[in-house]
Amino acid sequence: MRSWNVWLMIVGLLAIGPELMAQCAMCRGTVESTVSNGRSIIASDLNLGIVYLLIIPYLIVASIGYLWYRNSKREYGKRLEIAGRVKRAMS
Repeated sequence: MRSWNVWLMIVGLLAIGPELMAQCAMCRGTVESTVSNGRSIIASDLNLGIVYLLIIPYLIVASIGYLWYRNSKREYGKRLEIAGRVKRAMS
């Protein structure tokens, strides 16, 4: 459980980092025009939307990977149990 807390903290720190606040050319133009008009809240909302769109696919892939790992581990345990029973029966 402790390792999940560490990974969650690392992901959180990476999401807050200024390097992730990238923008495409059209978004950059929108932000520059709204900031020059005095409306800077649109720029921060746009950056949060970009980070949200960046994180969701990674969370989906990580969830599928975790479920796959958990099911694989469970199936491996069942195979070991069956192999043990067969070995005891053969003895």
